[in-house]
Amino acid sequence: MLTLGILGLGEGRSTMSAALNSPKWTLKTICDRNEDLCRHRAEEFNFPHYTTKYQDLLDDPEIDAVAIYTPDHLHAEHVAQALRAGKHVVCTKPFIDDLSKANELLELSRTSGKKLFVGQSSRFFEPMKKQRADYEAGLIGELITIEAYYHADHRWFLEKGWSLENAFKWLYGGLSHPVDFIRWYLPNIEEVMGYGMLSSNGAKGGLKHQDTMHFIFKATDGRVARVSGCYTGPVQPVTRDSEMSCILRGTEGASQGDYMDLRYAITDKTGEERIITWEHKLKHYFRFEGKSHHAGEYQNYLEYFADSIEQDFTAYPDLKEGIGTIALLQAMDRSLSTGQPVKVQALLAEHGIALD
Repeated sequence: MLTLGILGLGEGRSTMSAALNSPKWTLKTICDRNEDLCRHRAEEFNFPHYTTKYQDLLDDPEIDAVAIYTPDHLHAEHVAQALRAGKHVVCTKPFIDDLSKANELLELSRTSGKKLFVGQSSRFFEPMKKQRADYEAGLIGELITIEAYYHADHRWFLEKGWSLENAFKWLYGGLSHPVDFIRWYLPNIEEVMGYGMLSSNGAKGGLKHQDTMHFIFKATDGRVARVSGCYTGPVQPVTRDSEMSCILRGTEGASQGDYMDLRYAITDKTGEERIITWEHKLKHYFRFEGKSHHAGEYQNYLEYFADSIEQDFTAYPDLKEGIGTIALLQAMDRSLSTGQPVKVQALLAEHGIALD
């Protein structure tokens, strides 16, 4: 059994639940600079071992891995500190916000010999796990194209003051999920083109950047994909559509994994059509109020990461894949601002990053 420390107790709430319920992890200490939040989590989970000093986690020889759930702009430094301290690392998505720090992290990962895993939780939701397994089993044949989207009425989110700051962009805060689906199946995206707009609802709410976006991707082998996100308007009833979805179209079949609704559909190579749901796993995935804090996915990925440490295999998304996804997101950002197609490799080259 491995021992975990958690940094950042907002999103880290799910990781607390995951670790405390996992047979593969022991939770040693939780950390947040907000002592009131530490006390709140300690009371919520009846877990009294907290600190407000990250260094306490790094100095603890009993902690094998650190799970990082701090604001995006702090990820690179917190990851670097953990690797220097000889800890394995789980870092929430998006992995980093500054590609200029990528090479330092690549070198630290190499010299430390420790594993880094990007907590891209949506890959570990039951429908997406089933979709991937069916794809790898060849049930839809060769992949032709992929579509992914995240459409949600997140006007409530505008009540968070920092969401109205210039630094906040739905491109990173929302689209990083469906973009990860694209890269999961088409990792070699070479070019992206997109358009975006700030809706009247978003402008009224005080947003500074686009809340409605559509992108087309082209892979090095010529295949194309698309992704879209809309964040400040009403959505369809869940019986008709999910807020987030991933659609694979293959030479012999097609499949669709729905996020939030534990629903999966496939037309396989035999022509059989199936719709599968997992209502019996609702309490595993959604342990808190409503469908917030998807603790089940976090437990799934923490246990996958534990296996990777104990069996010495690479857990994906790893460091290189996390950097590649950020490069793609930044290429998308540049396309929005220039109105032109952008080569992903151009951004990596600007920072002297070689991922191959």
